[in-house]
Amino acid sequence: MGPTLCTIHLKRRFSFLYYQSFPLFLEKTNYDPPPASMEAHQQQPESGSDDLSQRRRSYWRWRKQAFFPEFSFQSFSSYKSALSATCPRLADRLLSRSSDAYEIDAARRESENPMRRCLTWWDLLWLSFGSVVGSGVFVITGQEARTGAGPAVVLSYAISGVSALLSVLCYAEFGVEIPVAGGSFSYLRVELGDFIAFIAAGNILLEAIVGAAGLGRSWSSYLASLVKNDSDYFRIKVDSFAKGFDLLDPVAVAVLLVANGIAMSGTKRTSWLNLITSIVTVCVIVFIVVVGFTHSKSSNLVPFFPYGAKGVVQSAAVVYWSYTGFDMVANMAEETEKPSRDIPIGLVGSMSMITVVYCLMALALTMMVKYTEIDVNAAYSVAFSQIGMKWAKYLVGICALKGMTTSLLVGSLGQARYTTQIARSHMIPPWFALVHPKTGTPINATLLVTILSAIISFFTSLDVLSSVFSFATLFIFMLVAVALLVRRYYVKDVTPKTRLLKFTGFLFVIIASSIGVSALWNAGVRGWIAYAVIGVIWFIGTLGLALLPKSRVPKVWGVPLVPWLPSFSIAMNLFLIGSLGYVAFLRFIICTMVMLVYYLFVGLHATYDVAHQPPEQAKFEGER
Repeated sequence: MGPTLCTIHLKRRFSFLYYQSFPLFLEKTNYDPPPASMEAHQQQPESGSDDLSQRRRSYWRWRKQAFFPEFSFQSFSSYKSALSATCPRLADRLLSRSSDAYEIDAARRESENPMRRCLTWWDLLWLSFGSVVGSGVFVITGQEARTGAGPAVVLSYAISGVSALLSVLCYAEFGVEIPVAGGSFSYLRVELGDFIAFIAAGNILLEAIVGAAGLGRSWSSYLASLVKNDSDYFRIKVDSFAKGFDLLDPVAVAVLLVANGIAMSGTKRTSWLNLITSIVTVCVIVFIVVVGFTHSKSSNLVPFFPYGAKGVVQSAAVVYWSYTGFDMVANMAEETEKPSRDIPIGLVGSMSMITVVYCLMALALTMMVKYTEIDVNAAYSVAFSQIGMKWAKYLVGICALKGMTTSLLVGSLGQARYTTQIARSHMIPPWFALVHPKTGTPINATLLVTILSAIISFFTSLDVLSSVFSFATLFIFMLVAVALLVRRYYVKDVTPKTRLLKFTGFLFVIIASSIGVSALWNAGVRGWIAYAVIGVIWFIGTLGLALLPKSRVPKVWGVPLVPWLPSFSIAMNLFLIGSLGYVAFLRFIICTMVMLVYYLFVGLHATYDVAHQPPEQAKFEGER
C-alpha cells in the first residue's frame, strides 16, 4: 500500500506543478495562484501514513521519478516517440519564451523549500569584491605591463572596468525585475527564448566548473611556492599518464571540498566569512598602493605607450578576466532581502570600487618598477624585493591565497544557484533543483559542481585549463545587453509588428557594426576613415532605437540612457571577443556542439513536456 500511495502522490505533485506552469511558460502575463484547497491538500500528509509523509519530505531521494519525471522518459517507447518528434519540438522551443511570473514563482516550486532571504546590499558588495578580486590582478598585471601594454596597462584596466560596469548595470536591472537564482540564464530565457538560454547556460556552467578547477590548482601552486618555492611540491607525479594530466593534485581537491562544504552549510555564514577575509585583502591592497607610490619614479612611466594602442586594447581583453565573477553574485538575488535596493547598490558599488582599486594597483607597480624590469611570474613580490622589502613576498602570496579562497567561496554559491535554476526548468534533472529544508541551500546542485570541478582539478594542469577558457563570459554579457534591449522594446501581443521589424533591423545594425569594428581592428586596419564609417553606422542604429517608443519601462530601477549604454556594452563585448584569438572560437564551437547533442536527446524533450503536458491529464491525475 505504501509504494502505491507514494506513487499517486508524486503523480499529483508533478501534474499540479505542470498544470500551473503551462500557461505561464507560454507567456501568460498574470499568474493565478493555485486553489486554496489544492495547496491544503499538498501540505497535508495522507491519513494514517506518517511514515509515508516523512519519506515524501526526505531531501535525499534516488528514484528515477526524482531525476526524470517527464512523460518522454517514462519508458523506452515514450522516449522513442519523443525522439521521432525532435524536429517539431525543436521548432517549438526555438520560438518559446518564459515569463517573469514563471521564473519568479512557479519555477521555484521545483525546489520544494525556499532559499532564505538573508543578504543585504552590504553583503552583496563584499561578496562581489571577494568573488572578483582574486589572484588574477597579482598575476595578469605584471604580465601585461611587461609584454602587452607597458605603463598604459592602467588604461587597459580602465577600459575593461567600463565594459564590466556596463554589464553590471544590465545585470542589476534584470536582478531587480527578475530576482531569482538563475541570473543570466533566467534573463535570457525570458527575453531571448529557451534555446538561446540553454546555449548560454551550458557555456557559463562549463566556464564556472573549469574556473573553479583552475582556482583549486592555483591555490595549490601558491601554497607550494610559499612553503618550498616549488609550485609542484604537493603534486604526485604519474609518468604513465599523458602530459598535462600526469600531476595529481590532492591539495586542489581538498580546498575545493572545503570551500564548497562551507557554501553548503549556509549563505549568511559564507557571507560573513567572505567579509572578514575581504577586509584583510583591502588592508594588503592599501599597503601595496601606498608603498608603491611612496617608492615611485615618474621616469618609469616613459614611454607610456611602448606597444601602441593595439597593445592597450589586447591587454584590455586579457585583464578583463580580473573583473569576472560579479555575474555569480547576481545569482544571489533570490536570497536578497530587498532586491530593488540591494542589487543595484551592491553590484554597481562594488564594480566601481574594484575598477579604481585595479587602476591604482597597476599604476603603483609601473611607477615602482620600469616595465622592462617587471617579473612576469611574480610582479609584486619581485618589485618589493627590489626596494629591500623581501618579506612582502609572503604578504602578497597570502593575499593571493585569500583572494582565491573567497573567489572559490562566492563562486561555489553562484554556480550552485545557477545550476538550481537550470534544473528548475528541467534542462537538467530537477533533482538538482531541490533546496535543503535546514540549510536553505541547494546541496544537490553544489555537490554536482563540486564533484566535477574536483575531478578536473585532480588530473588537469593549469596550462590545459587555461586553454579551455574562452569568450563564454563576454558572450553571455553581450547576450544580456541584447536581452535588455529586447525587454525594453518588445512585449508579446503588445508591440506592433511594424515596430518589432524596425527594432529588429536597428538591433541587427548595432551588432553588425560592432562586429565590423572588431574585424577591422584584428585585421590590422588602422586608418580612421573605415572606423569612422562603421562608427556612424553604429550611431545610426542606436539612434534609431532611441527614437522608437519603448514597450516596457522598469518598475523600480533601470539602466540609464537606454539604448545607448546597452548598445555600447554590446559593442565593447564583441570588440573584446574579437581580440581573444582562434583557439577561443574553436573551443566555443566544439563545446556548443557537444551541448547541442545533449539538448537534442534530453533537454529538449524534458522542457517540451513541462510546457505541453495536456491540462486534462494533469487535472485527472490531480483528482485521483
